[in-house]
Amino acid sequence: MDWDKLRIFHAVAKAGSFTHAGKSLSLSQSAISRQVSSLEDSLENALFHRHARGLILTEHGETLYRTTHDVFHKLAMVEAKITEDKERPSGPLKITTTVALGSLWLTPRIKEFIDAYPEVEVHLMLTDSELDLSMREADIGIRLSPPRQPDLIQRTLMPVRSHIYASPGYIEEYGAPARPEDLDNHKLIVYGHDLAPPVPSINWILDIGATASRPRKPILSVNNLYGVYRAARGGLGLAGLPDYMIAHDSNLFKVLPDSQGPVLQAHFVYPEELRHSKRIGVFRDFLLRKVSKNVF
Repeated sequence: MDWDKLRIFHAVAKAGSFTHAGKSLSLSQSAISRQVSSLEDSLENALFHRHARGLILTEHGETLYRTTHDVFHKLAMVEAKITEDKERPSGPLKITTTVALGSLWLTPRIKEFIDAYPEVEVHLMLTDSELDLSMREADIGIRLSPPRQPDLIQRTLMPVRSHIYASPGYIEEYGAPARPEDLDNHKLIVYGHDLAPPVPSINWILDIGATASRPRKPILSVNNLYGVYRAARGGLGLAGLPDYMIAHDSNLFKVLPDSQGPVLQAHFVYPEELRHSKRIGVFRDFLLRKVSKNVF
């Protein structure tokens, strides 16, 4: 059966007359009549009863109309889906992550995403406390621990590894530790306890190689990891830092390279209700491309 003739038949059956169908299809009444008659000839069955008050579908016409109605409805749905998929993502996108990860890893890369999707309005909220995604305080969370809320979707991004780092100036003045036990005699910079840290094990530098009888006292505590990083760069002391913070920084060097902190997982988290959001989908794919080239 010819698709164009089926399209015309469907319009006629829906309109109930050649005249009304002609208006919707921008075709003359005679052209539509010829197409319907040709379809009936090819099927060797009448599809309409023709009378002065209009057209009434025959039994075979009813069967064909139900079928064409379903087919064209499905085609319309597919067309809408394809059109929607072609539309560029737009609108606000609120992203929350830790101060360190956001400042030193995410923000240097966000320009590429904004250039690719200028209609997406990116809002970064950098905080070491967890915002409530289910209450829409943010759309996306990039977290270093799995979500505790059951209504959130999560995708593991990459492992986050940590080592001990020091500036050249510090090493020149105080030397580098040869063993974890030597940290007892070095100046250490840690995350402060006034606020809840992003992960419980963040101050692992105080425990590695330490003895219970001689607890280590830090020379400085800072309430976010970016501050710890800046203090280490300034030569104040040694710090346990995620490797992603040091990837392109020549002012900090790894000491005790065989000793590392607990390996964490970075998670991409968002609410179930935003599962089909194009903005979230393109940002997730963007991050996955980035982490495939960089180990945290």
